[in-house]
Amino acid sequence: MNTEILGVIAMFVITLVIGIFLGKYIANVYGYKKTFLDPVFEPVEKLIYTISGINPNRQMTWKQNMYAMLTINLVWFVIGFLILMTQSWLPLNPDGNPNMSPDLAFNTAISFLVNCNLQHYSGETGVSYLSQLYLMFLQFVTAATGMAAMAVLFKAFKEKTTTELGNFYDFFTKSVIRILVPISILVALILSANGSPMTFEGKDHITTLEGQKIDVSRGPVAAFVAIKHLGTNGGGFFGANSAHPLENPNYVTNMTEMVTQMIIPFALVFALGFYLKKRKLSWVIFIVMTVGFLALAVPNVVNETNGNPLITQMGADSSLGAMEGKEIRFGSASSGYWSIATTVISTGSVNSMHDSTMPLSGMNELLAMMINCFYGGCGVGILNYFIFIILAVFISGLMVGRTPEFMGKKIEAKEMKIAMIVALFHPFLILVGTALTAYLPEFGAKILNNPGFHGFSEMLYEFTSSSANNGSGFEGLGDNTPWWNISTGIVLLLSRFIPIIGPIAIAGLLAQKKFIPESSGTLKTDTATFGFMTLAVILLIAALSFFPALTLGPIAEQIQYFSK
Repeated sequence: MNTEILGVIAMFVITLVIGIFLGKYIANVYGYKKTFLDPVFEPVEKLIYTISGINPNRQMTWKQNMYAMLTINLVWFVIGFLILMTQSWLPLNPDGNPNMSPDLAFNTAISFLVNCNLQHYSGETGVSYLSQLYLMFLQFVTAATGMAAMAVLFKAFKEKTTTELGNFYDFFTKSVIRILVPISILVALILSANGSPMTFEGKDHITTLEGQKIDVSRGPVAAFVAIKHLGTNGGGFFGANSAHPLENPNYVTNMTEMVTQMIIPFALVFALGFYLKKRKLSWVIFIVMTVGFLALAVPNVVNETNGNPLITQMGADSSLGAMEGKEIRFGSASSGYWSIATTVISTGSVNSMHDSTMPLSGMNELLAMMINCFYGGCGVGILNYFIFIILAVFISGLMVGRTPEFMGKKIEAKEMKIAMIVALFHPFLILVGTALTAYLPEFGAKILNNPGFHGFSEMLYEFTSSSANNGSGFEGLGDNTPWWNISTGIVLLLSRFIPIIGPIAIAGLLAQKKFIPESSGTLKTDTATFGFMTLAVILLIAALSFFPALTLGPIAEQIQYFSK
């Protein structure tokens, strides 16, 4: 068990070290500074701009950037929807997987479009290789979409007063070509070298040690899994996701995938500091995020390594921890750490079944998605945290009698209204969706495999995962129904683009305002005090919004079974 704990610590430290260096590189990419990879990538970018007719030097306002983002995402959705609806008639389908129903294709296309990858199907039987390749394409572009939006935010605070906030298409292209593709190739090579398949052949026919003949699904797994983690997407090539031995063969690949899914969220925090030359601010943000992350991750590791007391009372050996739903090749500590890393970040991949974790571990997984700003997904983690900075600045200004300012710009009524709408929209989608499903038993209770408090948690988890663009699930839920496909699809769509448009709108409005030089009366936002204030605002909003729902779910389950 001590070795498992050391493995968890090593994963975090490795991620942090890589994240700092990668953050400087990303800041140079978005800041148009020279990098050592320019001779490789510049010709590729020029070719793309020539073919597409894009002028990367054209400056856009915040509205034009958001219009570009929405229109190109609409095109990708239509293409994905059509491919999934007709995949049985298209090439690269050696296993003969059928077309998706309209409601399932709607949900899947939106889910992969919005960086969620909520899968109401099993990968090896639900989609063809062609569909998998298109979904892999979406995993690149959806990560790049979030990163490009974040780069617009950076640009808004780079200049003292401006309406020119860069070019979405240029930021997007650089995100794919210079960041996502090269790292994905490296990760895919590591996975392939350790046993993940990389082929377009159909099922492999093998004979087991017992003499039984079975068919084993395979495909271009290594490439798919690499970007699934790097882009904080999380969609599984197989139904079991990264608990599957071909997606995640051993502890080396487990560490690789764990580090891969966290390095860009870490790096983007440091990129902010390098880009704006405010490294102290980036460290304050990172420390606040890390405190929140550890407050959730440490209890989960402890809960899962201590085992299930009810099973221990029956005389079973729990020395390995609570191993139901976990893989022996990873262990309980690594699985507990992954369960929070994947929900704090909007990856949603799993190397164990979250439905089998201890009740309070499930609560922490829910909280990680409900808070949705400790590291977060590619780009959008910074955007979500930015909303809480605006709220904290405003509240702090009221408390000390100073005009709320951030980066030399006054925070006024319009910015506060947008921030409050974005902050409250997330719990609104989760709680309303869960309440409607619980109120309509033909949609909710009848498709649950678990009754009572845990069944409520399953419904709450599905809408929380959708609203947080996460994609993981308490898989006791029979979710491939028209109700779940359509309702979560709507939540996915709204919860992706409103939390991007809102912060960019605020940044665009602030960028237009007159810059106010820092003075003795300026509220400093790069101090430990302000970091604590931001954390308090985050926790206060989360507690007020979600505590009643958590009480009805995992907390009630914990009391029911473990407080006797």
